[in-house]
Amino acid sequence: MANDFEPVIIGFTCNWCSYRAADVAGTTRLKYAPNVRLIRLMCSGRIDPTFVLKALADGADGVLITGCHPGDCHYLEQNYKALRRHRLLQRTLAQLGVEPERVHLTWASAAEGAIFAATIDRFVERVRALGPLRWPARPKPLPVAVAPELAEEALP
Repeated sequence: MANDFEPVIIGFTCNWCSYRAADVAGTTRLKYAPNVRLIRLMCSGRIDPTFVLKALADGADGVLITGCHPGDCHYLEQNYKALRRHRLLQRTLAQLGVEPERVHLTWASAAEGAIFAATIDRFVERVRALGPLRWPARPKPLPVAVAPELAEEALP
């Protein structure tokens, strides 16, 4: 039943370029996979690696980071910062046993709605081929009725 798997993708987009590219894709009625939930940041350089790890830990199967082309950042060189963080994330994920391909960085200007849509489609297919992300089970929260001093006894 691997064909039934529909990945959940979180997309962090730059306000000035790639979020506008998503707007262009929508207004020109370009079709692309509906699997991506976009989160707008002022700049791709604002993406903190913990945002990506939190998205994956909370159920995303992949994360797409998009920003202005290098040299065209509204905040000067912040997209280079995003590039360095992306490389760090890929090494970190590999060390955690997670496929680095689950996190993708791409550049899209405000005029590149078609490129943005095609990138989403390719990334969704890549994550679909990888299958669901299976993180180790997280500990279950303690029942509300358990007093804090008894919490250690309540753990299995």
